[in-house]
Amino acid sequence: MRGILGLAGLGLCLAWAGPALAENETARLREALRSATAQVRSLEDQRAALQAKLTATEQERDTAKKQNTALRAEVKEVNQAYRQAVKDFNDRLAERDDTLEKWKSAYAEAASVARAKDAERAKFEGEAKAFRASTKSCEAKNGKLVKISNDVVTKYEAMDPLEKVLDHDPLFGMQRVQHQNQAQDFRDQILDQKAKP
Repeated sequence: MRGILGLAGLGLCLAWAGPALAENETARLREALRSATAQVRSLEDQRAALQAKLTATEQERDTAKKQNTALRAEVKEVNQAYRQAVKDFNDRLAERDDTLEKWKSAYAEAASVARAKDAERAKFEGEAKAFRASTKSCEAKNGKLVKISNDVVTKYEAMDPLEKVLDHDPLFGMQRVQHQNQAQDFRDQILDQKAKP
């Protein structure tokens, strides 16, 4: 702008200095002044347009900065939300894993108890089977003992009084030996029927 004013000032100086100059010179200087004035106006218009562009650009820059700040804040919030979601997900996974381990442990314990109970049941069934067989055997032997006891009682009742006296009389030992042999046979039969554990 100083350059334009300087040109205008130079043009005026020349115009005053030159009454001696020809009319041509005056016209040429007027034309130069008009041209310089037009250039000054044109340059001022360009400066105003550039100033308006600069103001618009600064406003756009400020708007872009605000948007950038807002977007950065939004990105920060999204990142925080993402981190929190990942943390929550990992916490839920860890909790699920803990629960799963507890269930596995409980299942293993229940399976162990079930196997132990099944083994006990099989053992008790075997013992019950053995006891039933033993009971049947004892019942059969008990029946034989009752029969032997009945035979002993029947033999004793069948003895007449004279046999009883002779049996206890030391002089007639033959009858006594026979009686002792029968008693020993009955004792052997009874011992054969004794239940064995």
